[in-house]
Amino acid sequence: MSQLWRWRSRRDVVYLMSFDDNVPFIRAMGQSLPPDRQLWVLYRPKQRAAAERLEADGIRILEFRDGLRFVLTGIPVVMRARVLFCDNYYAFLGGLAHPANMVIVQLWHAAGAIKRFGWEDPTTPERSASDQRRFQAVYDHFDEYVVGAPAMAQVFERSYRASSQQMHVLGYPRSDRLLDPNWRDQTHERVVRLAPELVDQRVILYAPTYREGVTFTPPKGLAVALRADPKAKVVVKLHPALANAAEQLQRELGSQVVVAKHLSTTELLTVAETLVTDYSSVAFDYSLLPNAHSLLFYLFDLPAYQQNPGVQSDLADWLPSPMLTTNAQLAAAITADEATDFTQFNRHWNTANDGSATTRVIRRYVDLLN
Repeated sequence: MSQLWRWRSRRDVVYLMSFDDNVPFIRAMGQSLPPDRQLWVLYRPKQRAAAERLEADGIRILEFRDGLRFVLTGIPVVMRARVLFCDNYYAFLGGLAHPANMVIVQLWHAAGAIKRFGWEDPTTPERSASDQRRFQAVYDHFDEYVVGAPAMAQVFERSYRASSQQMHVLGYPRSDRLLDPNWRDQTHERVVRLAPELVDQRVILYAPTYREGVTFTPPKGLAVALRADPKAKVVVKLHPALANAAEQLQRELGSQVVVAKHLSTTELLTVAETLVTDYSSVAFDYSLLPNAHSLLFYLFDLPAYQQNPGVQSDLADWLPSPMLTTNAQLAAAITADEATDFTQFNRHWNTANDGSATTRVIRRYVDLLN
């Protein structure tokens, strides 16, 4: 189907959306386009609400599911793109005709990487030769990568076998809001309205990564460790697929827990005095916020995680705080409540995430359109 549309005029911008963190950037891009160009957002079903907000701003949207319908209706839209933004790995790209005048840009959904992916994933060499060819066919379709720091550029070079010339350290647009006082104030007002129990309290947010294909069972005794400061309020934010595990952990936390179902993890980061995470990219976001006090890495399953999917080989060199592998260590760190120094961590991962990334990214790709 992409071959059938290979010769059509390519004047538009198309954004493939799996995550809703870049909505402000998408809106700004739509407002910056010349009047004779269009912006299309092809969105995964779980991002329907975000897509509908964009549609209200005059942006064209189309639900994006893998299957025959997408081949017939979505591929013709994709082939309109002079610039095609991707916020994730999209398998169909491996079979897409890639005209010379289409620029495919990887605008990743995280500012840094703790876990491995692509060729760095220890399980990739165990896959069949045909699987490996298929993976690389997708990676080869990316012309450019927008990154927030040289460190992330190096991760893509290793993980996707990309070249340093493809990397553009412009900053992640999704990080701009974290440095915007107006956004933080509005978010704080929302937190106050929906979770007043968190106001003027020490908030400990537990937000581990989602372990794909794994039934996440919090270690026995974790709730006791998270309650180490009896005056603190504790919020648990697990992946929606792990609702049962979250409910069990919340019950164990007793009166200290605050259930904040209607607040996103990013919103909760703005009031968290302490973030407890593991391999999640929320660490890179939290470190940019003025309220960030202590960042604790609770890696209870590190030996197993190093085998699948793996962690970055230099992890110990740039973590801003010690690795905690037991409940006793976590409880001690929560009790000590020592401030984390984010200086080196942000120099490593957030070099260009300075609040102006949206402006730089739009300038580059609108100029390319012109």
